[in-house]
Amino acid sequence: MPENAPWEYSLHLPNDVRAVTVSRRTLRLILTMHGLIGLVDVAELLATELVSNAVRHTKGSAALRVHWSPPGTLRIGAWDADPEPPQPPRPFDEEAEAEDGRGLALVRACADVWGWQPLARDGSRGKYVWCELAAA
Repeated sequence: MPENAPWEYSLHLPNDVRAVTVSRRTLRLILTMHGLIGLVDVAELLATELVSNAVRHTKGSAALRVHWSPPGTLRIGAWDADPEPPQPPRPFDEEAEAEDGRGLALVRACADVWGWQPLARDGSRGKYVWCELAAA
């Protein structure tokens, strides 16, 4: 059963493609420990897309943030060192032949809401791209 108190975890990540796997496995552990097993699969997909974008499209470090707000909202976000806004997601039919570029379209399709905001961390300007899932 999900907890009634809010909680938050942050995982600081190097600019390394292996950070995606580390963040996905860490998220699975966090959600399992807090009794949110029903959100694990979708949350992993969303975190993978957000962290992948942060690592692949920027040069600096990144961070994964996971926040639970009772009675049932899970926010997953990725910070990166590039202050430029993310490219808006394109419709899936425009990306049928594309090798990549579907990340934010998947986030838009699977999350209840998503967005981004400028955010400085440790003196570095950057952005925070986030999404939310409601616990059913």
